[in-house]
Amino acid sequence: MLTAVLGASGDVGLASVQALLGLGLDTLRLGGRDAAKGARCLATLQQRWPAARLQWMTVDFNDSQAMTRFTDGSDVLLNCAGPSWQMGDRCAKAALVADAHYVDAAGDLSLDPAPWRTRCAVLGAGLQPGLTGLLPRWLAKRGFTRVQCLHSYFGLRDQFTLVAADDFLQGAMDGSSEPLAAWHNGRRSRALTRRRDVVMPGFPGLVQLLPYLNREGECLARDLHLETGQWFNVINEGYVLKALDLAHGLPRAEAARRLRQASLLDLSGQAPFVTLLLQLDGWRDDQATTRSVMLGGSGNAALTGAMAAATVISVAHGEIGPGCHYAAEALPPVISFERLQCTGAISALNVVHAPIEHLLRAEEGSL
Repeated sequence: MLTAVLGASGDVGLASVQALLGLGLDTLRLGGRDAAKGARCLATLQQRWPAARLQWMTVDFNDSQAMTRFTDGSDVLLNCAGPSWQMGDRCAKAALVADAHYVDAAGDLSLDPAPWRTRCAVLGAGLQPGLTGLLPRWLAKRGFTRVQCLHSYFGLRDQFTLVAADDFLQGAMDGSSEPLAAWHNGRRSRALTRRRDVVMPGFPGLVQLLPYLNREGECLARDLHLETGQWFNVINEGYVLKALDLAHGLPRAEAARRLRQASLLDLSGQAPFVTLLLQLDGWRDDQATTRSVMLGGSGNAALTGAMAAATVISVAHGEIGPGCHYAAEALPPVISFERLQCTGAISALNVVHAPIEHLLRAEEGSL
């Protein structure tokens, strides 16, 4: 089975390739725009996995003929290039021409389902969207017959590449995520307020909580039949928060440049981290129950790459049927989490049969 990975020498692409190799998928065609960078990437990977069958092909997603050559003969095309919002459906079309399955680490776009009768296209196979939607489904499978309420907190401290900054800003400004909205038996606009100077388990110092409701959260609320759902971006005081507050008044390129620079300033002398914090309340048979989970990772690229690789494996094993899907909705939660843990991208996973506050008390007790 041949998997073609576009954007393979970038941060997310390289993490995806390493995760795929770690999960045993070792016949890969790697592609990107920079031939010299690709050669270095290939040499490094071949040293660590000498038995792997790897090849490099220089390709630009704007060149349809080059994309056709790149995808020719592949079984799965994994897209890790970007900015994803500028790519449109070019990569999906290349996969269709090659009669290959398609996985996109970002790709919150609408595809015509008609051509995908024998192959599948899986979008949102990254950290957010992706893992942020899979984690609640995994926790729900572990001990609930019915979930009533969900509280989700997501935050990180990591560097933004210019591509990642551009994609992040697109997600914040394209209307797919509504600030201050929540789910209360349906979408409710301006249901919540921004909170400052909050202490949260898994996050250093005081943080701000920025409530939002996006497409992933709304689909999750419907799938789990939630009565209440609240989602928050968790941001430490610093340069990134200031850059985000100013971004709406700036040209996109300048906003992305400032966000990247702000992320580097916030990261200076600090360790990168990603934290997903979640509480579910509901029922197990006739018994009321609460469970909370804290998931930690060392960085955005590693977790995004792991999620993309786990999705490719699921596609390769025939666990996702033909058609267009979003990863968090289509992946089998339990086996997918086992694969994610095998990649090493998840550095901590703590589940308690108690509210989130219990995780904070456990942290304070360990100091």
